[in-house]
Amino acid sequence: MKQLFTSESVTKGHPDKVCDQIADAILDALLEADPLSRVACEVTVQTDAVHIFGEITTTAVVDYAEIARRTIRSIGYTEPGCGFDADTCHIVVDLHEQSSDISMGVSRKSPEESGAGDQGMMFGFACRETPSFMPLPIELAHALTSRLAYVREMHILPDILPDGKAQVTVEYEDGIPKRIDTVVVSTQHTEAITENELRTAIVDEVIFRALPAELLDAHTRLLVNPTGRFIIGGPAGDSGLTGRKLMVDTYGGYARHGGGAFSGKDASKVDRSAAYMARYLAKNIVAAGLAERCEVQLSYAIGVAEPVSVLIDTFGTETLPVSEITARISTVDMRPDAIIRRFHLRTPQFSRVASGGHFGKNAEDMPWEQTDLVKQLLNELG
Repeated sequence: MKQLFTSESVTKGHPDKVCDQIADAILDALLEADPLSRVACEVTVQTDAVHIFGEITTTAVVDYAEIARRTIRSIGYTEPGCGFDADTCHIVVDLHEQSSDISMGVSRKSPEESGAGDQGMMFGFACRETPSFMPLPIELAHALTSRLAYVREMHILPDILPDGKAQVTVEYEDGIPKRIDTVVVSTQHTEAITENELRTAIVDEVIFRALPAELLDAHTRLLVNPTGRFIIGGPAGDSGLTGRKLMVDTYGGYARHGGGAFSGKDASKVDRSAAYMARYLAKNIVAAGLAERCEVQLSYAIGVAEPVSVLIDTFGTETLPVSEITARISTVDMRPDAIIRRFHLRTPQFSRVASGGHFGKNAEDMPWEQTDLVKQLLNELG
């Protein structure tokens, strides 16, 4: 049976991703000065304006506005008079300390017993479609946006501007990816380049260089800027908000998501830390050969350290009974403080994954992407 599945990615300059990057840059700056910072930072952007708000409890003293400007500058919004640029945009900071009611449930005399920062369910997923154990459509979409950023930053295509999106539709046959059916690339650009020039440049320098040639064929549809014009972009063209690109951050819609966002949250928030643990467990299960596909769900109650539930779904691809796989991973400490220590989540590292995905190739050197649990799983299984 043939099926089509589509995933999308967005560039660093997409309004929502601008917000995620500012929020995680603030988090990293706070953790650098105070590793015990409690952070729940939200950001919105619009034409010539940034609003930073939320709850932060820390001993660190940082310049929030300057962090935002530095981040915006690194993304590429540096042209005055274009509706959004690092030096002239208006920045409002509205921050207060974390609620004492929440802090009471999270903070314990023993760090090991520190409770989850909120209730919720988190999902992690892995499969054998790519070397990074990620679904193929989202990895291909990320490859396109990564290449878009490269040709802009290296001035290979000087008329490309920071905002952009990519979408890849993969054709599956009996669950196995066979070919790319459709590619969509939308990129902000200057007025100096024509529609035909832009299409030719994107096809040659982005699509053909980013995607595997063996998956493209004469029937693959290539759509570049389908509206024909994309000059007004970024926050000047659309408002942005942290946490609004969850599928881009995770598995491209291929697996479930609990609903919690990552960026701007310190790791006491299980929205982030437990999602990383769920991915780590799923990836190691697949890497160990215990399943071809695996989804792990973890759920927590606010103020309670141990997860309320752990569920493994291998979609019938397991090589051992799921109950036995579940028993083996139960030896892994899934309390929030243990996750934080295992993945070094009190160290500044989150800006690295604020754009381009928190899992897979973009995050291949991050602690939660390692397969160092494989040996333990295999040894315990004999």
